[in-house]
Amino acid sequence: MPLIPGLRVVRSSVHGYGVVATRDFAEGDLMADIEGVTWREGEWWDDTYTLRITDAVSFDMVDQTRWINHSCSANAEIDLGLDEHGQPWAKLYAWRDIAAGEEVTYDYEFPAELAERCSCGSPGCRKWIVREEDLARVVAMRGA
Repeated sequence: MPLIPGLRVVRSSVHGYGVVATRDFAEGDLMADIEGVTWREGEWWDDTYTLRITDAVSFDMVDQTRWINHSCSANAEIDLGLDEHGQPWAKLYAWRDIAAGEEVTYDYEFPAELAERCSCGSPGCRKWIVREEDLARVVAMRGA
């Protein structure tokens, strides 16, 4: 698999490995067309680096993007969906300007049933990796 220009996997102060920008990206720039493997309902997969496209289709990232860490104050976002043939696609965009050397992050936005404790350390940390609209429910069920 070819490397994605402008991104490099490194040891991260956020968690384990991470991805840094090796060049500047402007807000809205396409940073990567994400490569991955499709998993459909009924098939087993390791969902650690998997994007849920629908309840029945997931997309397992297999390029450098799989190492992008979560942040509650992310600087990038992933746009995803299914094409006209039912095949998943995903793209990484700069959510704001990102300077060369800065770690790239996106908000994992887990559904409430998959929420995990967060340790991203951002000033706006929600303490849970969860969709913002599910945060109150998660806190009520599992604590602050």
